Amino acid sequence: MRNVVILLLLTFTLAGCGYNTLQSRDEQVKASWSEVVNQYQRRADLVPNLVNTVKGYAAHEREVLNQVTTARAQATSVQVTPEVLNDPAAFARFQSAQGALTGALSRLLAVSENYPQLKADANFRDLQAQLEGTENRITVARNRYIQAVRDYNVSVRSFPNNLTAMAFGYQVKPNFTVGDEKAVAEAPAVNFESAPKAPREQ
Repeated sequence: MRNVVILLLLTFTLAGCGYNTLQSRDEQVKASWSEVVNQYQRRADLVPNLVNTVKGYAAHEREVLNQVTTARAQATSVQVTPEVLNDPAAFARFQSAQGALTGALSRLLAVSENYPQLKADANFRDLQAQLEGTENRITVARNRYIQAVRDYNVSVRSFPNNLTAMAFGYQVKPNFTVGDEKAVAEAPAVNFESAPKAPREQ
């Protein structure tokens, strides 16, 4: 009986010190992070087809095509396990790699404006639409993650939750930077106005 009473007291003490809140918000951060990673992976999966389609019309734009391919390789090589959320340096590497891919894709789409036949290609237009939708989903997922981390970090820093956080090893998590937020909020421009479709050059 005494052990039961002690267990109940301990349970109420932990609840009163924010343990359940920390647990809940930590899980929300992990769930939000998973969605961010899924959307970035969705974008990475579109890149090979996009590059190959552009290459069919603008093979001599080798530098831009190589930049996109290289940026994709770097972005997909960064480890995205939940442990990244507790490692500011690893999180910064992930953020930098994704930012580089965003920039490379923007340059690729800008180059496509010089090729009316490419812009008229049905496959290219479909890939543009998919990319635009994915960029929008990335923005939504990142905003949810930012909010989840903000709520979690406030809990970790607030008294008396901070005492519980220290006792159980909960630490402040890194978040996306303001500068990068501005870049990601502006999805690559997608222009569907094109000249009448012309026969593809062989």
